[in-house]
Amino acid sequence: MDLKEVMAINLRRARHDKKLTQEELAERAGLSARYVGAIERATVSASVTVLGHIADALGMDPGDLLRKPN
Repeated sequence: MDLKEVMAINLRRARHDKKLTQEELAERAGLSARYVGAIERATVSASVTVLGHIADALGMDPGDLLRKPN
């Protein structure tokens, strides 16, 4: 599993845990909902800057989005 897939899984799980839609997360992170969806599908790689924006919007450490799930 590559880091794109790891981030996709962790992002989707964290977003669901916070009960946010992709649109709500995108707005909080200053991104488009289409881009958030593409990250969750692992069709694009997020830059470290975008990773930081998403982590801030979710109130979590950016490293948590890159940790392989158990």
